[in-house]
Amino acid sequence: MTTVRDLQAKAGDEPITMLTAYDAVTASIIDEAGVDVVLIGDSMGNAVLGYEDTLPVTLEETASRTAAVARGAEDALVVSDMPFLSFGHDLAESVQNAGRMVKEAGANAVKIESGPHTTELTERLSEVGVPVMAHVGLTPQSVNETGYTRQGTDPEAAEEIFDLAVAQEEAGAFACVLEHIPANLGARITETLSIPTIGIGAGADCDGQVLVVNDAVGLSEETPPFADAFGDVRAEMAGAVADYVDAVESGAFPAASHSQVEEDVEDLY
Repeated sequence: MTTVRDLQAKAGDEPITMLTAYDAVTASIIDEAGVDVVLIGDSMGNAVLGYEDTLPVTLEETASRTAAVARGAEDALVVSDMPFLSFGHDLAESVQNAGRMVKEAGANAVKIESGPHTTELTERLSEVGVPVMAHVGLTPQSVNETGYTRQGTDPEAAEEIFDLAVAQEEAGAFACVLEHIPANLGARITETLSIPTIGIGAGADCDGQVLVVNDAVGLSEETPPFADAFGDVRAEMAGAVADYVDAVESGAFPAASHSQVEEDVEDLY
């Protein structure tokens, strides 16, 4: 099984791959493909739970989905994304919530959307044995403040993101997600940090890349500008479902080969 140290050893030597997953079946497919990290992202809110954004995702939903993914992934590092307001307001409760993802749900680490207020939490979790993946730049849980626009586009904002990434490493984070920031800022952070950087819309110089699985396989109706679809699962599913409906309505399914007859029960009818 991939460990935090394995991931850190790859940084700068071999690109790190990371995808989200929200169920055991998807996790097993991702795992078998050789992806290094499976993230149970709070993107489940948009991707599978029908919410407009990530904010309504609960700790219970995250724990359930994390447990499912942990059962489906054998080799990848399983990282659970801490949902909105499950951390940051009370240190003891934040530690307990994050610890639950490891102790009960089976995650190997947690991801926290970082801010100056989370540095102490990163340090404390690292002390008690819960590895922390930091996350700077565009943080979707701050959508009501920032929207989904690219972050770090002026010198002051870029410096704040840079300083926060450095602070998270100093607090004990084992890796850092860089989301939707200028590529040259992503390169600067990657060059400075000794821990791996995982980019999503942060340029090609990061130590690894992450995408929402729905975007990567072509299941999403729309993809963000920094993502790409490497398949067309949505069209495949739509076609299969349409064929199923046609087959049932026409009487072609189920066929004789899909049914079994037991002569011993003939006398019951």
